[in-house]
Amino acid sequence: MAEAEHTASTPGGESSRRDFLIYGTTAVGAVGVALAVWPFIDFMNPAADTLALASTEVDVSAIAEGQAITVTWRGKPVFVRHRTQKEIVVARAVDPASLRDPQTDEARVQQAQWLVMVGVCTHLGCIPLGQKAGDPKGDFDGWFCPCHGSHYDSAGRIRKGPAPLNLPVPPYAFTDDTTVLIG
Repeated sequence: MAEAEHTASTPGGESSRRDFLIYGTTAVGAVGVALAVWPFIDFMNPAADTLALASTEVDVSAIAEGQAITVTWRGKPVFVRHRTQKEIVVARAVDPASLRDPQTDEARVQQAQWLVMVGVCTHLGCIPLGQKAGDPKGDFDGWFCPCHGSHYDSAGRIRKGPAPLNLPVPPYAFTDDTTVLIG
């Protein structure tokens, strides 16, 4: 009979008071751990200012053929150029095998007349010239980095100088004929 008092439940199969206390304490402990851990998990979410910079919408309707604008995306300059037919033909005539960072013009653009790329030189992070009308455009009629003399062509590909890679193309999409969503 003394052994029956030490069992976890009463002879009728009902839970004892001790079982109730164990389950209750476990539940309160689990809720307490969840509440204590939540701030650490929430801390890993991106900040509101970071989310605001995640994408940039650009209206390209006002950019005339042959002109370019610079917008900011994630704190970096992004060059958007409305290329002329001549620039497109010259860029597509280049043999990718002759390039340091081989990439075709078609692989760098979604629509032939629009070139979108991050405007940071891949050598040491300077901002290449060539966006404004009076800027030097280098030997290949694209962009010229004044820091160490890298020359990029009209597709943003490295053609001369110390830069190891082409100007990077960010993720972007045309939401309609005149709007580009970068990021």
